[in-house]
Formats: sequence, structure tokens, C-alpha cells
Amino acid sequence: MSTTLAKKETVKRNWYIIDAAGTPLGRTATEAANILRGKHKVDYTPNVDCGDFVIVINCADAVLTGNKLEQKYYRRHSGWVGGLKETKYKKLMEVRPEFAMIQAVKGMMSKNTRDRGAMRRLRVFRGSEHIHDAQKPTVWQGKLDGGTK
Repeated sequence: MSTTLAKKETVKRNWYIIDAAGTPLGRTATEAANILRGKHKVDYTPNVDCGDFVIVINCADAVLTGNKLEQKYYRRHSGWVGGLKETKYKKLMEVRPEFAMIQAVKGMMSKNTRDRGAMRRLRVFRGSEHIHDAQKPTVWQGKLDGGTK
């Protein structure tokens, strides 16, 4: 029995839709990160970018469990003295829920060129409407819905 290794020329990329409505932000981000990396495929090879495209819809309806809405902050720094900016996740989820989802997925990816390229295949939308009907995406039936894909 021989081991098959994927090559970037032979990778076939599919489109998947993940519905974030009513699911925790982190669990949705984990599923998206695994699909973007290609870990759901049988021929997953760590040194080859063999992931698929992911469309995350209903980001505004994703939930944060516990007291994260009040206690969790998104922080950024300008590089100048006193340049720390903080935003509570309650405000971030009201104003920019797509950005919160992108940051969650980005935090779960490896910090290398292969996974930075995989982040370009992530599409995030606030509501249930998206613009990728021409790609004929399939609904992801992974761990979020209790499936076994």
C-alpha cells in the first residue's frame, strides 16, 4: 500500500457554504479554517495548499458564548506611544460582524505563506445573501450541524 501525496496541479477546489446563524463564532471559524487548509480531504498533504473555497453567511447572527460580548476586546496598536485602540466585541459584532469572523478564522490558521494564500479563498457575508451563486456552492454539513462529513 502506498501513500498518495497531493500536488498543487491536481488539487480540485470546491465551494462550500457555512451558515453561522446561531452557532458560536469560534466553532464556525474552526470549521472554516479546516476547510480552507484542506484537512477535511482524504488526500490532505500538509506542505501543499489543497483547501477549498468557503462562504460564511449570517455572520451577524453568530453568537459569542459566556460573557465574551462584554469582556472580550479587539485590540490594535498604531505603533506610536499610547496608540492602543480597543473595541468591545459587543460593538464589533453590531458594526462589523464580517471582520470579527475574518479575524477568528485568521487566528486559527498557521502563520505562513500557504495559509495566507488560503485566506484569499474565504468569503464572508453579514446576511444570508451572497454573490457566488455561479460557483454552485454546496452547504457544508460538518460538525456544526451534527453531520459526519
